[in-house]
Amino acid sequence: MPPAPIVMIHGAFCGGWVFEDFAEPFRAAGHEVLTPDLPGHGPDAPPDSVAGRSMGDYAAAIARLIRAQPRPPLVMGHSMGGLVALMAASRSPTAGVVALAPSSPWGVPPSTPEEALSAVALYALGPFWVQAIEPHYAASRRYNLDRMSSADSHATFARMRPESGRALFEVLNWWLDPCMTTMVHPSRIGAPMLAIAGDRDVINPPSTVADAARRLGAEMRTMPGMSHWLPAEPGWRNVADLCLAWMAGAARQAA
Repeated sequence: MPPAPIVMIHGAFCGGWVFEDFAEPFRAAGHEVLTPDLPGHGPDAPPDSVAGRSMGDYAAAIARLIRAQPRPPLVMGHSMGGLVALMAASRSPTAGVVALAPSSPWGVPPSTPEEALSAVALYALGPFWVQAIEPHYAASRRYNLDRMSSADSHATFARMRPESGRALFEVLNWWLDPCMTTMVHPSRIGAPMLAIAGDRDVINPPSTVADAARRLGAEMRTMPGMSHWLPAEPGWRNVADLCLAWMAGAARQAA
């Protein structure tokens, strides 16, 4: 039987292009790899098409894609996409979940001052939860693309798109969300889970990722010297190799 297909889910302000290089080692290992754009994130989508989109909308779209595959795929997500992967996996059968520098599910509090600050920073924009939020280069360069060259960071930022303020609210201010949109029940994910954090990540730091992993019953790994942009910053191939090794081990245990 061929290896399980893989669905790779991008994070906020991005598209499936994030995995252009990262997907290649998995394809070389025989996996079919799908890198969909989340709703409203396609290159031709109007800039305001993400306004009002919920994390639930994103998870539902990925869950439909999962169910459309001929066999349960492995679901892999980066940053906000890591949380989408977990939410989708609780709705559809998967072969496993890999969360790269994932945003935390409902109930996991910030563990650093920087995280706590990010939860309130968007309020400067007013009712941001009904807006399409534009990406900001200085913030991206400082927190997300900090290990890239200047040329690569500018090229990456040029491809970024607006993000749903509602989705950001549901992720960053989960304690104010009466619907508990980003709640993930680990008992509903009947597959092994792996969380990977960069030890220099201040967006989703290893301490918070480790807390989420414990609550979910997921394995946890930390990448020395790496920051938040695990699929594309220097060292990304080591991340891919770690994922492939873990997937092979999970497949042997399931056999």
